[in-house]
Amino acid sequence: MTRHKSFKQRVRARMDKTGESYTAARAHLVGRDGEPPAPEPATAAPEPAAERTAQSGAATPPTTAAISSRVSDEALLRTTGRGYDQWFDLLDAWGATDRTHTEMAAWLVDEHGVGGWWAQTVTVAYEQARGLRVPGQKKDGFACSASRTVDVPAERVFAAVAEESERGRWLPGHAFAVRTANAPKRLRADFEGGTRLAFELTAKGAAKTVVAVEHSRLADADRAAEAKTMWRERLGRLKALLEQGPS
Repeated sequence: MTRHKSFKQRVRARMDKTGESYTAARAHLVGRDGEPPAPEPATAAPEPAAERTAQSGAATPPTTAAISSRVSDEALLRTTGRGYDQWFDLLDAWGATDRTHTEMAAWLVDEHGVGGWWAQTVTVAYEQARGLRVPGQKKDGFACSASRTVDVPAERVFAAVAEESERGRWLPGHAFAVRTANAPKRLRADFEGGTRLAFELTAKGAAKTVVAVEHSRLADADRAAEAKTMWRERLGRLKALLEQGPS
């Protein structure tokens, strides 16, 4: 009760300062003050491979589709007090097309009290809408992601990804060098052509695991689309091999 009372006091303090409604003032403080975010973006925005950084605001939410189609206008309005068009109008008036991504996101946080991940979401959506960024584009190139649910324990899936002899069964003929690993949850690797892989494993019980991969530093949107198709097929192969048991 004390925590919620304190939060309400901060909301009302913001109302006094800005003249906003309670709903709008609360929306600006959600995330910044530790209140739980609106539930929709957790399923509508980041795929499992990026969810951890997205929630912390440490990275731009990755996507291979326009982010405004993955995070609804209603969710944005509910959480930040404005929808896409309203944020875009403000960014236009500020001259955002001549600013960097970092400057835009920082302005949303510092001047409008938007939480870190939501500031990134608005910034990416604005860049896509104004032709400054195409879907799937990140600072270091393009990215794609794919995921599968596999009916085996996370430890078994991790071994199939991390161990070269296991990996050769479902990902043959590809250069793969592990950079960091935290079994059985995540693995980072160098891949072909100077690209990078990030695997995230999420246990959904004793014998069910979601395995997700993000492939980044790709040269262009066409390469990202090709890679996404490849990873969907390869993760499907991984699932089939693990679920059929030892050969």
